Amino acid sequence: MTSRLDRLLPWRRLLALGILSMNRRNADYILRYNPRHLYPLVDDKLKTKQLALAAGVPVPELYGVVETQYQIPALHEQLGRYPEGFVVKPTRGSGGEGILVITGEVKGGYRKSSGALISKEEFEFHLSNILSGLYSLGGIPDSILIEQRIDFDPIFQNVSYQGVPDIRTIVFRGIPVMAMIRLPTRISDGRANLHQGAIGVGIDLKSGCTLAGTWKGALLEQHPDTGGGIAKLKIPHWDTILRLSAACADLVGLGYIGVDIVLDRSKGPLMLEMNARPGLAIQIANRTGLHQRLKKIEALDKVPASIEDRIRVAKTLIDSKII
Repeated sequence: MTSRLDRLLPWRRLLALGILSMNRRNADYILRYNPRHLYPLVDDKLKTKQLALAAGVPVPELYGVVETQYQIPALHEQLGRYPEGFVVKPTRGSGGEGILVITGEVKGGYRKSSGALISKEEFEFHLSNILSGLYSLGGIPDSILIEQRIDFDPIFQNVSYQGVPDIRTIVFRGIPVMAMIRLPTRISDGRANLHQGAIGVGIDLKSGCTLAGTWKGALLEQHPDTGGGIAKLKIPHWDTILRLSAACADLVGLGYIGVDIVLDRSKGPLMLEMNARPGLAIQIANRTGLHQRLKKIEALDKVPASIEDRIRVAKTLIDSKII
């Protein structure tokens, strides 16, 4: 039975369940394990992509970079080479803000992943806003990446609404500790971002099978737009995804990091981006706390050097039991 003191101090129960708070994440893990001079390697998506390409890490193909307003008018002819569509994103954006997914060109404009049409003038205005820093960290002037649009794995056909799901894995000291898949919805405008209305679905680290999801504060087992079942899906290439996540953490040298991966139908797992300050909603999606898992990894005298050994640690040391 919950005591009166527990009711007055709900944080005590959350602490007992191993829930990682924002303050503890910042003080004990981000500040301690993420040297600030390495942040640009993940905050600047172009630097991240260049680093990944040099190391042979698979990423979506880069179609172009826009750095000045003068480059925008000439883009329409260049983008006509990609009838399968493309993705526009701020180089220094965060939280999915400013990302525009185009599925094809129509007369006088483009079609977004949501199905809505956008005129060429509106498209140019959006790109100008990105350059001005409207979506960048700190509001500083930005540049624009234009990338391959992912043709996602068919396993997600019935559980994603007009967008591409991605898999977020938290990696600590080079060891994956928790993962979820983010499923686009109608209200998220086809984007896999929880703050914009995507669904977070926990993933069992050992098996790669999905758990029940969370959406707008409620638990659910079916996608609200498609009706497809989101629980007990077996994620393809699961061990490859874990290895890729660990390799990405090694690549940038950060001790506590979120790695986002997409599954392309033909190319398999591709690293989308990394985050030095990954959010905490992954705990809700998995219905278990991060802190208890992080403490187990922190208690290790030595972290294995090989990625294969670290994946074994992740699968044997971490308890995926839900609250």
